[in-house]
Amino acid sequence: MTFLRQSLLSAVTLLTLSPVAFAQESAPTPWADLRDIHLNVTPRTDAEKARIAAVTALPTDFSRPWPFEENSGGAQTVRARGIADAFSQPAANLSFQQELDFKVGNGMFKRLWVSPPASTIASDGLGPLYNARSCQRCHLKDGRGHTPEGPEDSAVSMFLRISIPAPSTDEITRYIAGTHPTAPDPVYGTQLQDLSLPGHAPEARMDITYETIEVPLSGGETAELRRPTYKAADLGYGPLHPDAMLSPRVAPQMIGMGLLEAIPAEDILSWADPDDLNGDGISGNPQIVWSRLYDQPMLGRFGFKAGNPNMVEQTASAFAGDIGISSPLFPNPFGECTASQVDCLTAVHGENAEQDGFEIDQTGLDLVTFYSRSLGVPARRNVDDPIVLQGRKVFFDSGCALCHRPNYVTHRLEDGNAASFQLIWPYTDLLLHDMGEGLADNRPEGRANGREWRTAPLWGIGMTETVSGHTQFLHDGRARSLLEAILWHGGEAQASRDSVVNMDPPDRHALITYLESL
Repeated sequence: MTFLRQSLLSAVTLLTLSPVAFAQESAPTPWADLRDIHLNVTPRTDAEKARIAAVTALPTDFSRPWPFEENSGGAQTVRARGIADAFSQPAANLSFQQELDFKVGNGMFKRLWVSPPASTIASDGLGPLYNARSCQRCHLKDGRGHTPEGPEDSAVSMFLRISIPAPSTDEITRYIAGTHPTAPDPVYGTQLQDLSLPGHAPEARMDITYETIEVPLSGGETAELRRPTYKAADLGYGPLHPDAMLSPRVAPQMIGMGLLEAIPAEDILSWADPDDLNGDGISGNPQIVWSRLYDQPMLGRFGFKAGNPNMVEQTASAFAGDIGISSPLFPNPFGECTASQVDCLTAVHGENAEQDGFEIDQTGLDLVTFYSRSLGVPARRNVDDPIVLQGRKVFFDSGCALCHRPNYVTHRLEDGNAASFQLIWPYTDLLLHDMGEGLADNRPEGRANGREWRTAPLWGIGMTETVSGHTQFLHDGRARSLLEAILWHGGEAQASRDSVVNMDPPDRHALITYLESL
């Protein structure tokens, strides 16, 4: 596992900063002092930077496919298979040993955890409060989760985050300037677990109601949106805090995570423009979070508000919050239970000396993380189709690419890391953007306010129905089609959204066809 651990670390972007810059709100750009300190990274030469700038420059010829755009994940691109397992393929450039690690990690990703004590110590430790029994239960086929459709449909791939306003920044450990002070609900913590072991009450049941909104489109067409309202029903441990803020989350697709992690922070930050100095109406902000793994601030990349800086912490936090499994990064064996939930705290848990006192040890955590990092990105389809080419031009002309940045070249990584030096096409800037009141959850997270969301990657989005059996999009699955997802855009994306509403219907159709080819 030595090679595996080294390769896992080499893709992580570490950041250092001037403490003054993060302590003073008056600093013009609190992230200006961030710089990469990658482990096992070969620095780019000036000549290499020039080559990368040339290959990632936005093409101007929309009459034919651009060089290499069919290979969304670079050398990690896999064949676009028209089956439900299309997102579950190992990256195409893994070595033989890496593919073995991938398969072991896949087995652990699918593992059904059981209540302790159990005869198999490697699988016990579930709960006592949880949202799912395995990673795969939420990320079914490594694709998107879905909203519950009716009382018989499970909400296992969706949950509610919860927090309250913090009275002061003094209550935030290692406060970062620009962070919105929040704290866990004193009884329910930071997310509501709707499942529990026998003898323990679930925390709550997520209740969703929808209001229908009709949107007129050009050409006499219309679209119907559904506006959700969320409530925590059947509370198991008393009322929520009176200032509790709830925010829904649907499990996202898993492909290309290691490639996103390997994008240089400098490249992401180069697109940040919090004060909209160029006047284009787009003011992307970097999320900066405290890293448990490296004990310092880092650029946030993962999660709908970019709340995690790397895949190790993304994986470990999901084990803790979603399944109730402890690890070296989240050592509490009771998961997310609070001091008010005494029965949960005092229950039998699954920590074991053979696993270094945790319910999943470092080796297991590394394997699941490696699997999550190494899922291949399916190749683009129909890149030379005339309607797809027309839709690509509409995408750029409408300003969609101002946030959904098409391409990057990843860091040149050492130790055989398969994400090294790849030209990739994820269609995201990984920055936070104000998406308007319609999508606002009014719940801050880190430096993201209640209207801001990280730009979602678009690669693979056209295969959602093939993999997940539905076409639900956005952070809470409210959009039942790509058009509905566009129509929910507001704030910085309002002009692009209005352009889609008012364009000729054939152009709108071409735009959707283009997105379906990604």
